[in-house]
Amino acid sequence: MTKFIAYGPLLTFLLAAVAASTFPAMARAETLLPAHHVAAPEQAPANPDAAVDAPKSTFNKLADFTNHASQLAVQAVSMLGIHYKYGGTSPENGMDCSGLVRYVFKEAWGTNLPRTSAEISHVGQRVEPNKLQPGDLVFFNTLRRGFSHVGIYLGDNKFIHSPSAGGQVRIESMDLSYWKHRFNGARRIDNPDEQQTQ
Repeated sequence: MTKFIAYGPLLTFLLAAVAASTFPAMARAETLLPAHHVAAPEQAPANPDAAVDAPKSTFNKLADFTNHASQLAVQAVSMLGIHYKYGGTSPENGMDCSGLVRYVFKEAWGTNLPRTSAEISHVGQRVEPNKLQPGDLVFFNTLRRGFSHVGIYLGDNKFIHSPSAGGQVRIESMDLSYWKHRFNGARRIDNPDEQQTQ
């Protein structure tokens, strides 16, 4: 478990950034920069009224994010750096894309998902791309067949996934042309705790 401790600062940065939609620009980068490489904050807005409203807006976004999927995001980000292993289902032995998703949902919510990304693509409700929320599942066609890859959406068009052989769990931008052209759709899994309270 000690290998996850190094991601503490990144986790703090990520959660705040997702909530406030203030990820650093990643137009050409494939992965999120480490926390110590974060770009300098933007200059204060010229309109002083906008500055007064900003904290409230950020707080509301953070509250929405926390209510919806903070457990999923925290669990998923704690897996950063775990190596890819085909058929893998645990941090100790490595994980493939569906293994990561299944592990995160099981640990965070106690939810059991099917084994493959194609099977997972039938669970939950379909979500339009413009209505994605943190914790939603995003699917891609990476093996010339639909829904062959899955990741967890984090917000601001970023998702976390276990990519392929030789890779590690990482965060990437869905704006990259590779992922844009292979996007298959998204699904939302309901939190069982929220279902019980309704």
